Amino acid sequence: MADPTWIPARPHDRRADDERGASAVEYGLLIAGIAALIVVVVFAFGGSLKGIFTSTCSKVTASATVKSCS
Repeated sequence: MADPTWIPARPHDRRADDERGASAVEYGLLIAGIAALIVVVVFAFGGSLKGIFTSTCSKVTASATVKSCS
């Protein structure tokens, strides 16, 4: 049977080694970084991408029976 008078010398050390929440924080930071990168890419290349999609839409509309791409 365990000795009831035994008191751990440093009970807070066990909590300091607990890293269960650290991975959730790391995943959150990773997702935030990816979202920020997507925003930067959209703002940087948004105009040229719109031109590419408009050109593609015009070509598809010209060769199909669809009246518009929207």
